[in-house]
Amino acid sequence: MRVFKSLLVFIIIFLQTHPGFAQNFYLFIGTFTGPAGGDGIHVYRFDSKAGTLTKVSNTQKLVNPSYLTVSPDGKFVYSCTESRLPGSGNVSCFAFSKQTGVLTFVNKQPCGGDNPVYVAEHSSRKWLISGSYTGTSITVFPLANDGSILPAGQIIRYTDSTIVNQRDNKSHIHATVFAPDEKFVFVPDLGADKIRCFSFDALVTKPLQFASTPATYAVPGSGPRHFVFHPNKKFAYCAEELSGTVAAYTYTNGKLDSIQRILAHEAAIPSPYASADIHISPDGHFLYVSNRAKENTIAIFKIDQKSGKLTSIGYESTYGVHPRNFMIDPTGRYLLVANELSGSVIVLKRERKTGLLTKTDTALNIPGPSCLKMLAID
Repeated sequence: MRVFKSLLVFIIIFLQTHPGFAQNFYLFIGTFTGPAGGDGIHVYRFDSKAGTLTKVSNTQKLVNPSYLTVSPDGKFVYSCTESRLPGSGNVSCFAFSKQTGVLTFVNKQPCGGDNPVYVAEHSSRKWLISGSYTGTSITVFPLANDGSILPAGQIIRYTDSTIVNQRDNKSHIHATVFAPDEKFVFVPDLGADKIRCFSFDALVTKPLQFASTPATYAVPGSGPRHFVFHPNKKFAYCAEELSGTVAAYTYTNGKLDSIQRILAHEAAIPSPYASADIHISPDGHFLYVSNRAKENTIAIFKIDQKSGKLTSIGYESTYGVHPRNFMIDPTGRYLLVANELSGSVIVLKRERKTGLLTKTDTALNIPGPSCLKMLAID
């Protein structure tokens, strides 16, 4: 009986604390405000049972907080700020209160390259790494014990390109993604048509070093953009913006091996394409890609659990224009999409057995939404 009671207590605690079983979340929405600044980061409460959103707070006088990452402990939010401004670009730190739902600015540091578009935090809570699209650079920042950002400790710049078209005329870093074990960082470079790879050692002052396989070459003109690992850690997938395709890879200890390229757009739709974000459902069975340009859709794929290969099973409208970013809530019940140019955040219901999406009645009107992140409340 004591063993049973102990097991029951453990299960209850696990259900209450594991984010996949939480029912209420904070939703953080990063935006493009324009050079004059604005509300910037919006905070909402998301009810994953009802699929509803309730406004909590927002920052003020913040310029283009275009991409966000939330610390695992929920105490800090880091953001690319001053994006899209010539000769400018910073990463900013905000303290977050779970009790009040309010963000408080802590500090910011220059990236050493303009137009930062991605930022990720190492689980040691000692490092941030960002990528600058226009500045063609990767920047590593040490973190202080209080969560604030210290000056950049390492900056790596690139100048190579494939010169297939105008957007391939120079390197364009579009993401900095830690491998599941965090011993490697993968960096899709849209301009050079490569997925760059670095080893990462959190215990040294310059943690980023060239990996034994420093790059995986994509098809010239494909434009690697965003990158995601499968929950089983054996597969990885890259959304290729310019070709409107998804590249699938097997993954082993810092090395990617190509297994498939598949269209993320309907075959009848002519170029140009503009695939953007990519995510996998929590159960690992379905993959989703957002398409901008003429399409404004979410492409839906089923993942073969043995081979990692994708099968296209459909498309769903984003009910807006230019779906730059989207996310799947941790319960897997909903997919939320940020339509940047129409100024809307749309909540789609996700059928967990089929992977298909349907529109709900929940939608927000927010100027220039560009990034969505969640944090479990309870």
